[in-house]
Amino acid sequence: MTDREIILQTITFVKSELQHAEGGHDWWHIERVLNNARTIARSEPVDLFVTELGALLHDIADHKFTGGDETVGVEKARTYLQSLSVSEEIISHVANIMTNISFRGGNYTRQFFSPEMAVVQDADRLDAIGAIGIARAFNYGGFRGREMYNPAIKPATGLTPEQYQKSTAPTINHFYEKLLLLKERMNTSTGKKMAEERHRFMELYLEHFFKEWDGIQEDQAT
Repeated sequence: MTDREIILQTITFVKSELQHAEGGHDWWHIERVLNNARTIARSEPVDLFVTELGALLHDIADHKFTGGDETVGVEKARTYLQSLSVSEEIISHVANIMTNISFRGGNYTRQFFSPEMAVVQDADRLDAIGAIGIARAFNYGGFRGREMYNPAIKPATGLTPEQYQKSTAPTINHFYEKLLLLKERMNTSTGKKMAEERHRFMELYLEHFFKEWDGIQEDQAT
């Protein structure tokens, strides 16, 4: 089986696995991350096959939906790739990308890094910011039954991975606890450039959100 055939089969596999997934972590999220990764990879010295597999499989069983168990997705991906006789070297590389890609409150020390992981991580983070990132944040907040915003609950930055995972804070807090931090955490030059516009869009969105929350007209804000 060629690399291209494996990628096409993996697309079919991931679509099937995520057909009932929450809207922010479904196949369309994977497709966007794959597209982002392909764009970034054009200017990075990476193994495109490993990069595409990492992008396709990175959220095959997100820990937010497995009770916090981060090994479920990795083992599922490993079993799947072994069934296609993918080399152990590539399987281990993809598994390491999956294990180390998450934000985890921003205080997680990566145990692995590679050019391919840099691309996949940037691609995933790009889908967490900008217009789509905003949509995904509120979709997940609604899915979990969280408040949209509560002025009495302030954002808590510097969370440990465990605190971050257990947080039930309003969705607006997520902007300050993660989304607005991602621009400065991009790995690649292309990823950084792509993040700039998306970051500015989130800042503009929040400016309008708080004006509307307080009932302020535009001519009153100046």
